[in-house]
Amino acid sequence: MSIVKIKKGSALTEKAEALVLLLPTELKSLKGLAKEADGRLGGLVKGLALEGEFKGAVESVALQRIAGSGLAFDWLVLVGLGDEKKVDQQVMRRNGAAIQARLAGLVRSAVVAVDDLALDGERAADLVQAFVEGVELTAYRFDRFKKAEAPKLRGLALVSAAEGFLRPARKGAARGGVIAAAVAQARDLGNLPGNHGRPKMIAAAARAMARKSGLGFKTLGRAEMQKLGMGSLLSVSLGSPHEPQLIVLEHKAKKKNARTVCLVGKGLTFDSGGISLKPGADMDKMRYDRCGGCVVIGALQAAAALQLPINVIGIVPSSENMPGGDANKPGDVVEAANKKTIEILNTDAEGRLILADALVYSKRFKPDLVIDLATLTGACMIALGQHASGLMTRDDDLARELVRAGERCHERTWRLPLWDEYAEEMKGATTDLKNLGGRYGGAITAGAFLENFVETGRWAHLDIAGVSWDDGARIYNKGKGATGYGVRLLVEFLRAQA
Repeated sequence: MSIVKIKKGSALTEKAEALVLLLPTELKSLKGLAKEADGRLGGLVKGLALEGEFKGAVESVALQRIAGSGLAFDWLVLVGLGDEKKVDQQVMRRNGAAIQARLAGLVRSAVVAVDDLALDGERAADLVQAFVEGVELTAYRFDRFKKAEAPKLRGLALVSAAEGFLRPARKGAARGGVIAAAVAQARDLGNLPGNHGRPKMIAAAARAMARKSGLGFKTLGRAEMQKLGMGSLLSVSLGSPHEPQLIVLEHKAKKKNARTVCLVGKGLTFDSGGISLKPGADMDKMRYDRCGGCVVIGALQAAAALQLPINVIGIVPSSENMPGGDANKPGDVVEAANKKTIEILNTDAEGRLILADALVYSKRFKPDLVIDLATLTGACMIALGQHASGLMTRDDDLARELVRAGERCHERTWRLPLWDEYAEEMKGATTDLKNLGGRYGGAITAGAFLENFVETGRWAHLDIAGVSWDDGARIYNKGKGATGYGVRLLVEFLRAQA
């Protein structure tokens, strides 16, 4: 449950330790509730905002202790809105994050006056949703293995006396809380150490979430995969004693004949590189190779909670990639579920092997479209850094829809070409395909490989290698580790589809 509450009335009469005022740049005079607070505080707000160092830039925060003043708060907090005409969801998301980051450990409760934003209707819902996301995502910490609890706000109220504020603001807050909880679910699963996040453990966590959320659930083990001819997926698990899993989650819309969207996420629980062993430095981060699958699990949780009026299927192929006597070797040939043969030139190009059979499996749901997400290539990270995922599709409309969804929720994606020339590079000399292309364009040739296993008209591939984890530098991810990138993008996209 979100710590953010929505109230109608005057923020100045609320009981909390801190009063937060949102003020823009280019402020020439105080107005509304800020002016009223200034009068009660003997000109303090004006002194800070108009004569002090606070300039109102987005995320900027000024603190002033006011215990014993004319207001029943211990602290006055000024937070910058930037250009008043450009206040959008990302501004509110960043400021929610800034408030959580600066006030955690200082106070346990705060009230935010939003009267001067004139929030009503769908705009109120969208801005409040984004604010809640910023607060909750910044409060997140992965503390399963740490006893000390990180300081955080316990209560935060958004207050306005404006007519038309309460209902849409509560709607937005509820939506933001659902999405933040789904991101936290994805982060929790992504952050698990390899020995606590093996395929059956991820499947068990997905099962528990499905029961709580009312989702359909099933998982396929080695025997079921063998019957379906999933030689590509199974081959990746040969070096590990831990059985692979194909996790399937299903959200059914209440209305008949609803559209069906399949989300396929790479759930490689630990990637040593196999026989083509990775360098030892930073290999611990290879737990994050499951993040595509974790994001799909989080997105299905959100789809159920929001009761989206479309059918959403989540498919997560999950395996370890380890060296061993039976492990894949460079030069081995495997056969996927659609009977296409693949020569394995590098065992560290394993993500595409497990996704191949999962994409073939998605056909049985007769989806209108399929989207897969995977921490697939370092090449994508080199190309786009840690600020955008790589998007590949031949469907121009689908590309535009995903790009727009990413812009709206600020989980951005950038389209890369998927031309026939890249597909040619993935054809084998003695097999239908090989799992590695040439030196250049590795992110794109990986996407071209996956296209061979898609049998629906609309498909998109998102390479999230650069955005699935970080070192805590991003404002919504102060706890470091898995970011949960993709949950908000998928939810925004699915809401638009619905």
